[in-house]
Amino acid sequence: MVTVLFPLELKQVVVRRQGRRVIGPVDLILNPQGPTIIVGPNGSGKTTLLRVMHGIERINAGEVTWAQNDPAKHAFVFQSPIVMRRSVAENLVYPLRLAKLSKAAIRAEVDHWLARINLYPLRDTPARRLSGGERQKLAIARALVCKPEVLFLDEPCANLDGYATRDIEVLLQEAAASGTRLVMSTHDMGQARRLADDLIFMLDGKIHETGAAAQAFANPKTDALAAFLRGDIVT
Repeated sequence: MVTVLFPLELKQVVVRRQGRRVIGPVDLILNPQGPTIIVGPNGSGKTTLLRVMHGIERINAGEVTWAQNDPAKHAFVFQSPIVMRRSVAENLVYPLRLAKLSKAAIRAEVDHWLARINLYPLRDTPARRLSGGERQKLAIARALVCKPEVLFLDEPCANLDGYATRDIEVLLQEAAASGTRLVMSTHDMGQARRLADDLIFMLDGKIHETGAAAQAFANPKTDALAAFLRGDIVT
């Protein structure tokens, strides 16, 4: 699905805030295959890198180039789920209405996704009354309902229990199998092992290692990644 958009290339990208370097310089080529999982200690720049790739973070130096960019084909899911002050169903209706689908098509898509994320009985409930896990499932469904070619996710399972995490991982695996390119950060190494085809390891705002996830987990190239995978504190 995403061969037209990719590769995505970052060349010498730097982001600074209040004079402090947050990430960079970063060089990265992202190809159509995935999912790609970004790992690293807190403050290493994972979220900023995702925002740069999605195009919602201003860069201070360097270039971000898609083979063929179309922001309408990207979606982003934040760590803290964002839901609108509307019913559960209306949260899914809104992006479909913007996409100018027919009323019948909107109804069918909303019913499908509400059933898929087990929120159909709550369709008329204000979305802000949902639990954290339910909100995140709704946020992911809202991101997927218009069939984006690329989905960026910033630690979508942070602070969720095992049941919610499992449901979200299944949802993401199905999206990937359907052709959506996933690029996601996580602090959960078990989750990274379950989901990643390739891995990006960040430390101090820079990419220290990239490659096939199985190889990175079995035989990391850098001492920093080896230490991080052991659970050591790396800085």
